[in-house]
Amino acid sequence: MKYHLAGIENNYSFELSPVGTLVCGRAVTSDLAIIDPTVSRHHADVSVGDGGVNVRDVGSSNGTFVNGVRIEQSFVVPGDTLTFGKVAFRVEAVAEAPPPPTPTAAQIPGATIVRQVPRTPARGLEESGKLQAAMAAADPAEKDRQKLAILLEVSKGLTKVADTDALLTKVADYVFQILEADRCAILLREGDHMVQKVARDKRSATVAYQVPQSIVGTVVDEKVAVLSDNAGEDTRFGGQSILMQQVRSALCAPLIGSEDRVLGVLYVDNFNMLKRFGEADLDFLIAFAGIVAVALENASFAERIRREALTRSNFERFFTPQLAARIANSEEAIRLGGEKRPVAVLFSDIRGFTALSEKMNPDAMAKHLTEYFTEMVDCVFRHGGTLDKFIGDAVMAQWGAPIRETDDPDRAMAAAIDMMQQLDLLNERWRVEGRPELQIGIGINFGEAFAGNIGSERRLEYTVIGDTVNTASRLCSKAKGGEIIVSEAFRAVLANPPALDALDPMELKGKSQPVPVFRVRR
Repeated sequence: MKYHLAGIENNYSFELSPVGTLVCGRAVTSDLAIIDPTVSRHHADVSVGDGGVNVRDVGSSNGTFVNGVRIEQSFVVPGDTLTFGKVAFRVEAVAEAPPPPTPTAAQIPGATIVRQVPRTPARGLEESGKLQAAMAAADPAEKDRQKLAILLEVSKGLTKVADTDALLTKVADYVFQILEADRCAILLREGDHMVQKVARDKRSATVAYQVPQSIVGTVVDEKVAVLSDNAGEDTRFGGQSILMQQVRSALCAPLIGSEDRVLGVLYVDNFNMLKRFGEADLDFLIAFAGIVAVALENASFAERIRREALTRSNFERFFTPQLAARIANSEEAIRLGGEKRPVAVLFSDIRGFTALSEKMNPDAMAKHLTEYFTEMVDCVFRHGGTLDKFIGDAVMAQWGAPIRETDDPDRAMAAAIDMMQQLDLLNERWRVEGRPELQIGIGINFGEAFAGNIGSERRLEYTVIGDTVNTASRLCSKAKGGEIIVSEAFRAVLANPPALDALDPMELKGKSQPVPVFRVRR
């Protein structure tokens, strides 16, 4: 009878060898390695006996427990709960399977052996206790200790790499440190296909070769790792590409993500029959692939966070925080390009700003403008608008992009009136403080415009452009201090228009005919 320690609320799992005493502890060289701060480096000794398992605490700091009772030495049977520190296991009995039949020469052409080993990829080195035990016992010992040390560095280093391309480069570097491989390839899933991202030889040179699709297909479809120690003669995986490339031995392991989805494939091979891969190499690659899968997900998540942060940093200057968050969480929002859509566009501009700036020192002017712009932007945001940009002392805002509402024109109108009212309040305070007053003119238009992200991946600016925008700007230039001038196109879409006075049609630059306009009555 064999026995198994199944982790309770943890991912550890150990098969107990019936031969000798197994060391349990936090040290990575332990037979049962449990990386947890409540577990001592050498916590307990475990051995298989008749009908159960002998457990002896060896002076651990946080104790060994059987069914919740602290023990110094005890005999546990299937169904018992065994706890080291705060890491609990269920003791289970495992029926021994009959040995597999010895393959015949007819069954294994060319003495080729293919071992497929289904695994749940490790989520870090701490979960690969079987591998650690094999490493510790392997020959030569020094080489295996070096491999173990490299894996420890891998588990620490790879998960900190936040860029996928840099991560893949590091993975290939580690492969050649760990295994006697001549080549390494990494494939990642893109949609329904596996796309080769890395192909290197041991000299760190990029090489052109095609990973055998027969092996990749098996690894991806069956979620297993494959070792072919005579790949050229293997009838299942030996294809023309393997023969032409003179591959002698090959390893391939899936990169399985947190939702049991194959993220990619890690493949290595060599050309020397004297350096054929063995089962220890396969176990090693499985543990390594588990770490790589975690690192890939971390890198992908980090890249997404960076994109969203970039989007938010740009958008929060132009949108309300709630709208910025809504946009940043949309894939469409962070893409370059855009679309035509109906928008209400508002421009406001300070009258006599040049003369005013000549009378004030720079610090006083900066304070004055900061207070003014703060109030104006608050008005735009209060009515659900998008701050497009500042143009000198002018403010450009729009309603309708990237989020369209049915009452966009009315909210633009309300914002314009609010801007005039808030400026009146500012002027009252400035008058008391002995500071100069400001007057603004506002122009509003409605129509179709191009709306989208303009710029690069590193610097995006969401804006609207087109004739609708140009007309709004020119209406603003015609407005006197304290005036709000709107186009006929804008007036026509207002559901609840304020009192308006029709003005004489205005001639605007770029327009062949005078434009009908209205002034908001104050």
